[in-house]
Amino acid sequence: MRKFLFNGAIISAIFSGISLLKSLSAGPRDWRLALMAISWAASTAIAVGNVIEAANDND
Repeated sequence: MRKFLFNGAIISAIFSGISLLKSLSAGPRDWRLALMAISWAASTAIAVGNVIEAANDND
């Protein structure tokens, strides 16, 4: 669990997710917001995949 919490990519994904939530609640809903949500989901999935791969390499 610690490897997920202290990874730079995961921390970046968390902060960008907070920014996305603020945009969802305050901003106008249009196609750019949908693309931003898709981009956030993809980058979060890549970050989690990289942490899992690095953990498997160390075993």
